[in-house]
Amino acid sequence: MSVPVNVVVAVDGTSGSGKSSTCRAVADRLGLRYLDTGAQYRAITWWMLDQGVDVHDPAAVAARASEPVLVSGTDPLAPTITVDGRDVSVEIRSDEVNGAVSPVSAVPEVRTRLVSLQRALIGAGGIVVEGRDIGSVVWPQAELKVYLTADPAARAARRALENGGADVTATQESLLARDKIDSGRAVAPLTMAEGAVHVDSTELSLDEVVDVVVGLVMERV
Repeated sequence: MSVPVNVVVAVDGTSGSGKSSTCRAVADRLGLRYLDTGAQYRAITWWMLDQGVDVHDPAAVAARASEPVLVSGTDPLAPTITVDGRDVSVEIRSDEVNGAVSPVSAVPEVRTRLVSLQRALIGAGGIVVEGRDIGSVVWPQAELKVYLTADPAARAARRALENGGADVTATQESLLARDKIDSGRAVAPLTMAEGAVHVDSTELSLDEVVDVVVGLVMERV
């Protein structure tokens, strides 16, 4: 399956809706690179926690936002994220990071820093990018913009399974709390971008969602 080498696919949406699995599979099927912008926000959050920065103090976070060196690997079959040369792919999925990523992500200096990194990677084209504000802020000129959602109960069940059988009710409360914070923040809130295609994955398998997105890409390019 062939697509233009410079195509950009932007996939935004709520936590637990299947963005990561979908984007990796779409990128692999189409021979494109893959970027998980959420991992970048998690990585800088992990660094703040590791450095003892008060993540609930926006001024403290802003003061150090430029320090860590972040590098994102874009192989959809083996994506990586390093901070100051250390692979933190596992550490950024911890409960501690889960609880701190929204306040850190809301700090304008953090978003400015990471959006610059993201645009540098996206600018080369040939990439599927997942996040919360890709189609609305980071790369609104993407050839395809998708807004991926699912019913809260379905999202919670998927995320709990990913986390080794965590409590579904607690997971759903956490997801909804994060959605509320991310949708209400002053800078680059979670929103459906103008021109985006809404895909509800509640009743769809991963393969079916991938088929839908790949079909949309082929229609657009």
